[in-house]
Amino acid sequence: MRGGDPHIRALMRTISASESNMDEPYRLLYGGKLAEDLSRHPDICVEIVAGPNVGDCTTAAGRYQFLTTTWEAKAEEYHPNPPAWFDVWREYSFQPEYQDAVVHSWLSDPSAWGVDISEMLRQDRLDEVLYMLSGTWTSLGYGIETNSMSSYLPQIYSAMLEEELNQTGATFPFDPGRS
Repeated sequence: MRGGDPHIRALMRTISASESNMDEPYRLLYGGKLAEDLSRHPDICVEIVAGPNVGDCTTAAGRYQFLTTTWEAKAEEYHPNPPAWFDVWREYSFQPEYQDAVVHSWLSDPSAWGVDISEMLRQDRLDEVLYMLSGTWTSLGYGIETNSMSSYLPQIYSAMLEEELNQTGATFPFDPGRS
């Protein structure tokens, strides 16, 4: 993703490392199969094979493992290219650029979370941010499950932030006056 807040972009990359750390993350379905069509959310129910929800089904898909219902709600609010007003089905494109745009806008919206995530990240409060987001992305280490990446997320975020700041010409740690 180009543009936007480097702290939010680094957080997005950290979420992706935990949720979809595979080739072709934008097409990834829960369980490892790939979606063929990204013109809309795949909405494929896959049985959960591990963790506290074994036997249930999930529609998690894409780089950020959006459930269908979450994608529909957040795309309606944040998608930069909504369907035409007369489109009865209101299907929002799930193409990579839109997955990124929706997540970036959602994470950047203080009213969505009750706090300014970007400011918290600037204040080096990553653990609080991950804890807060773990209800949405359970692999972040504080939710109902963890994975092999969970304990590495602070280091991953730090590395991603340094890369993002270098791309914007900002200093590390971030200097808001230069970016």
